[in-house]
Amino acid sequence: MTETQPTLRALLARRDLDLRLASRPDDLDEGALDAPLRWVHSSDLIDPTPFLADDLLLLTTGTQFVGAGSDGEAGDDAAYVARLRARGVRGLGFGTEVVRDGIPPALVLACAAQRMPLFEVPYRTPFIALARANAEAIAAQAYARRTWALSAQRAISLAALRPDGLAATVAELASQLGAWVGLFDAAGTLTQSAPADVLDDDARAALATEAGAVLRRGSRAASTLEIGDRRVTMQTLGRGGHLRGLIAIVGADLDLEGRSVVTSVIAMAGLALEQNVGLGRARAALRAGLLHTLLEDDPQLARRVSRELWGPLPTSPVLIGVAAVAANRTDAAVDWLELQAAERGGLFYARSGDGIVVVVSAADEGAPTALAGLLDAAVGLSEPTDYNGFSRAHAQALTALRTAVSGTVTRFADAAGVLSSLDSPAARALADARLRPLRAHDEAHGTALVETVRTWLTHDARIDEAARALGIHRHTVRARVAQAQQLLGVDLSSFPARAELWAALVAAG
Repeated sequence: MTETQPTLRALLARRDLDLRLASRPDDLDEGALDAPLRWVHSSDLIDPTPFLADDLLLLTTGTQFVGAGSDGEAGDDAAYVARLRARGVRGLGFGTEVVRDGIPPALVLACAAQRMPLFEVPYRTPFIALARANAEAIAAQAYARRTWALSAQRAISLAALRPDGLAATVAELASQLGAWVGLFDAAGTLTQSAPADVLDDDARAALATEAGAVLRRGSRAASTLEIGDRRVTMQTLGRGGHLRGLIAIVGADLDLEGRSVVTSVIAMAGLALEQNVGLGRARAALRAGLLHTLLEDDPQLARRVSRELWGPLPTSPVLIGVAAVAANRTDAAVDWLELQAAERGGLFYARSGDGIVVVVSAADEGAPTALAGLLDAAVGLSEPTDYNGFSRAHAQALTALRTAVSGTVTRFADAAGVLSSLDSPAARALADARLRPLRAHDEAHGTALVETVRTWLTHDARIDEAARALGIHRHTVRARVAQAQQLLGVDLSSFPARAELWAALVAAG
C-alpha cells in the first residue's frame, strides 16, 4: 500500500497552481507538509473555527485584518493562528493582490510561532482551484485504493488455489499489505507466517500469549493492540464456541480497502478450515475405532492402519494419558494433537467418552504436559506399559484423571490409593446422604461445619492446628466438631467414625 494521501506538499508541487511556501523549513514540524488533507476551505472571518473540520487547509485574503494594524503588531494575527492550530487546521493559504500585495509580516511571525505552514496563493489562482485540485486528488486516491483492493483480492484468490493454499494466502496477504501476517491454529500455535525473521523472539512470545488468550475466550472477536511500537490487528476464524484459529497482522495501518482485503482472506481461511472439519470427523471416527481395538489389548489392526495413514504407533513401552478438556476447547486440542502427530510423529490420539486419549513413548512425556499447559486440560497419566496391557494402563490413566486438576498432569503412581476408588456414582450418592445433615445446617444457619470438619480431619483431628488453618479460635473449632457429632449421630473420638467421615468427604469432592 504505497499510495499517498492528498497533502499540502502535493498541492505545492502542482505548477498550474503556482503556490509559494512562505514558511521556512525550520519553522515547521517534521511531516507538516505531508499530513493528509480532508478538504480545502476559504473564510475571511476573524474566527472561522466554529465552521471548520479537522485536517483541512484554510484560505483567506486577510480582509478580516484590514485596519487592525497587522502590518506591525502581531497580537491579532497570533490569536487568529493559535485558534486555527487548536482546531486542527493543517495549513493557511494567503491570497495576495486582493486586499494587499504580500503576506503581512505579523502573520508570517504568528504562523512560525505556531509552526503552522503558511503559503501564498497568487491573484491568478482562484481559491476554488485549490479545492478542486484537492478533491480530484482525494478521488484519485480512492480510485487507486479500490483498484489496489481488487487486484490484491485477485492475487490472494489465486494463491488460495495453490496446493499449499493457506501458506500461500498468508504470504500473499503479507506482501500486499507490506506487513507481517501470522496464522494461529485453534490451540494458539503459530502455523504459518510471512515474511520470515521480521519479529524478534520477545514480540513472537507476546503475540502468541495474546492470541492464546483471545482463543481461550472462545467467542468471535476482532481487536487491536500495541506490541512494542507496532500496531497489531487480530481476527478470529470460525464460529463462536468453535473457533478454528486466528489471523494476526503486525505493522499495517488498515484503511477501508485494507480491511476489505483482510476480510476476504478471513472468509477464505475460515472456509478452508471449516472444510477440514468433515475430514477431521472421518479421521476422528477411524481413530476411535482403533482405540477400541487397543482397549481390547489387540494392537495388530491399529499398528497396520496407523502405519499406512500416520506412521508407526509410539514405540513400547508407552504411556497412556487421558485428558479432560473444556467443551469449547476440544476442537483446539484435537487440532493441536493432529499438528503434533504430523510434525513430531511418535504420538497417537483418539477421542473417547472419557476424554482425549493420548499415547506416547515412555521416554517422551512432552505432549501430555504441553497439552495440559496450553489448553488448561486435566491429564491423568498411566505407568509405562506395552500394548498388550493397554486396557489396564488406560484404567490407570482414568484413575489418575479423577484427582487431576486443570492445567496439570497427574501420574497414576501419585494418585493410586484405596480412596481414589471412591470416585463413582454410588460412592458419591452415599457420601451426599451422609453429609446432608451438615450441609443443610450450613445452608440454614450460615455456619461452616463441613469446612471445619474437613480441616480438622486433614490436621489429624488436632483442634489447635485446625484453628490456625481456619483462622478461628480453638473453642470455635471444638464447638463446631461437637455440633457435627450431634447432627451426624456419631462419636468422632473413635477412629472408624472419623475414617468413614473422611471417606465421605473425599467421595463428595
